[in-house]
Amino acid sequence: MDGEELTEQETALYDRQIRVWGADAQRRLSKSHILVSGLQGSVIEFCKNIVLAGVGSLTINDDRLVTEELLSANFLIPLDESVYSGRSIAELCCESLKDFNPMVRVSVEKGELSNFNVDFFGKFDAVIINCCSLATKKSVNEKCRKLLKRVAFYTVDCRDTCAEIFVDLQKYTYLKVRKGEEKFECLVEYPSFEEAISVHWKSLPKRVSKLYLAMRVIEKFEELEGRSPREISTTDLVNVQKLRRELCEAYCVSESLIPDHLLGRLLRGKTEFPPVCAIIGGILGQEVIKAISGKGDPLKNFFFFDAMDGTGLIEDISKAKTEG
Repeated sequence: MDGEELTEQETALYDRQIRVWGADAQRRLSKSHILVSGLQGSVIEFCKNIVLAGVGSLTINDDRLVTEELLSANFLIPLDESVYSGRSIAELCCESLKDFNPMVRVSVEKGELSNFNVDFFGKFDAVIINCCSLATKKSVNEKCRKLLKRVAFYTVDCRDTCAEIFVDLQKYTYLKVRKGEEKFECLVEYPSFEEAISVHWKSLPKRVSKLYLAMRVIEKFEELEGRSPREISTTDLVNVQKLRRELCEAYCVSESLIPDHLLGRLLRGKTEFPPVCAIIGGILGQEVIKAISGKGDPLKNFFFFDAMDGTGLIEDISKAKTEG
């Protein structure tokens, strides 16, 4: 990205944004390449935001066919069944996203995300994955970490009116501005996804988000049962409660940290809520722009949102922090 200036057309189109975050940030953004896999509602909001912001290219990956369930939170899919019948979600969303900003190259990458090799992910500056298994989250994150270049990695998970964002920027340097416009460099080191979810529950902060623990139970249940996300439902609650009991006993913590009503909500979270998707998509967009531009305090390393009380919470969870 170094050495390439904005064109006159880019400068004119992104004039208002340049006034907010500067020409250098916009230049970096305009030369960046983003991969998004799993086109659920929250990620659709992110794609819209990042295309309007003016990234260089956006590659989307989701071979699933359209269902009525997916239409509830995906405003990029035409409602006319004759238009989307037999076509993948990615193909349909690609056409709509191109209309938002013709200067952004939007393309479709077909195939199963877990089958892509390390070199494939090296083509991107940021990778955002959604609606995938625990094993895939770990695998893709590790592939990104094996690259010589730093690739920003994000996972997103929205269930019912709850949401989780995980961020891994590896060793990340950014500019921080003190009062009086004095700038100085900051270095933040991130744990991998596997490290962040493997922290012993007894060593977590005392008031850690209940969503962090509940999501780990749900992910583990899906893994043990060989189920994909959204293949579970409230009929699985008894077995999920059993797993919660086993995990809490193993980690020597109280089951009250993961209440039944929260597990129940996550289990019935097949349908996304557009207001929650808009919030998560907006926050994710801001974080990716920060990571690419190198400006602004980045989120480390989990963000949780619960629409029931309207709270958003950042949790910094890593072995080095909690066990050191």
